[in-house]
Amino acid sequence: MSTIAEDAFRDLFPDRDASQYSFSLEYSGKFRPYNGNVRRRGNAIAFNFSRKWKPISREIQVGLCQELYAKLFKVRRQTTNMDMYAHFMRSIHIAAPKIHSDPVLKAAFDRINDGFFGGMLDITNLRWGTDSTSKLGQYEYGSDMITISTIFRDAPQELLDYVMYHEMLHKKLKFHTKNGRSFHHPPLFRKMEAQFPDSARLEKELSGFARSKRRGLGFFRW
Repeated sequence: MSTIAEDAFRDLFPDRDASQYSFSLEYSGKFRPYNGNVRRRGNAIAFNFSRKWKPISREIQVGLCQELYAKLFKVRRQTTNMDMYAHFMRSIHIAAPKIHSDPVLKAAFDRINDGFFGGMLDITNLRWGTDSTSKLGQYEYGSDMITISTIFRDAPQELLDYVMYHEMLHKKLKFHTKNGRSFHHPPLFRKMEAQFPDSARLEKELSGFARSKRRGLGFFRW
């Protein structure tokens, strides 16, 4: 019986000889919900997926494999399975349990939701991350989670709100795929991001704030 990884390969690359490769797919608890990766060593191609993927339909998992194949082999292709995977990831936030929150982040979320989204954006999981000065915020589709760097615990409110707005745009707009590539900051995203009051000034202040924190963190870690 062919494997999910092999079926994905044959469908994405009908002109290639799949018999020259060995395929494997394992599920692990080490990943965040609905994450995964692929590695190639010689002719051995190994996929590792979050355990959350195990009960998901074979067709959608094939789409995820094909997304990863497209990156691995640096090709631009699109299949029905890849479309199914993208649709699944854009919708999975609905079922994600809302178990993480923080009063400071919740207040920022509510301010942005009321001020820019008419209060219509569903609540998401909210948590502080690490003291990163490079990844200031992140939205995870699989867990419906916004993570904000802890450097913003003592930041001016407008900087925290601006980062929160950026991540909430990801939640609202999701992403789109084309030829095996995912686009998370398309023109509409940038247009809406620029609608935040004084966004150009805040971008500069954000960079300066991160630099100052980077110098400070470097001192304390020395």
